[in-house]
Amino acid sequence: MTVPLLQVDAFTDRAFAGNPAAVCLLPEPAGAEWMQAVAREMNLSETAFIVRRATGDGFDLRWFTPAYEVELCGHATLASAHALWEAGWLDASKAARFHTLSGELVCTLGDDGWIAMDMPNQAPEPAELPAGAAAALGQRVLRVGFGSKKHIVELESERAVRACEPDLAFIRRMRGTHGIVVTARSDNDRFDFVSRFFAGPAGIDEDPVCGSAHCALAPYWADILGKTELLAHQVSARSGVLRVAVAGDRVRLEGQAVTTLRGELTEQALAGAFDAAAAGA
Repeated sequence: MTVPLLQVDAFTDRAFAGNPAAVCLLPEPAGAEWMQAVAREMNLSETAFIVRRATGDGFDLRWFTPAYEVELCGHATLASAHALWEAGWLDASKAARFHTLSGELVCTLGDDGWIAMDMPNQAPEPAELPAGAAAALGQRVLRVGFGSKKHIVELESERAVRACEPDLAFIRRMRGTHGIVVTARSDNDRFDFVSRFFAGPAGIDEDPVCGSAHCALAPYWADILGKTELLAHQVSARSGVLRVAVAGDRVRLEGQAVTTLRGELTEQALAGAFDAAAAGA
């Protein structure tokens, strides 16, 4: 037996941009230790594992960084929906319904090729950076919040966000957070705000384009700019674009996706994959 494994670039319309996620299409639930091992092997910001629910009401979805399992991941959810439709596991006219640690997440494919995700609103609460973190960023900090288990740090300009070269070793040692998101108003009239995400505690020094961060960034900037629909640009080296909208306790994130790699996990790689799950571990 082999198992399909795809690599999908999310929040982009071209290969080798956006945020790459691995998507594993499982025939049955697998053990957590095995999934963590696969995520370490892929060494991407997230690897997603999908299995069809026995009840027929959608799919179970879990996400792992190279270091640990996370409760919410936007780009790997978008990549998972794209993979289901492309692999023929789900008709493209039907919504992808995922059951996750963050509740049910629904993805739909628009006529323009953009995928819309219904996500939780995780508006940041006012917070302070840990001692030494501001100095580690090396930029003037305007405001700090904490949302989506991340420190949201507003800087004075897009130039400051792009120029930010933080002390990555310091950020890796941070605890109680997935990392630091730096953000500012965009200098480009096309976009409303820009961001970057330094995710050292999750095992990735810089997450190229982070969907879950925008569950906090969308309400943050919606409040400041007085608008509920915004266009976001994550200005990492790979770069990515998101349409975001805030509606009460939910956030809609929209993006595009491109498959860059199709492969399979071999029988050797699958050894023991399903034993722990069958035993209830």
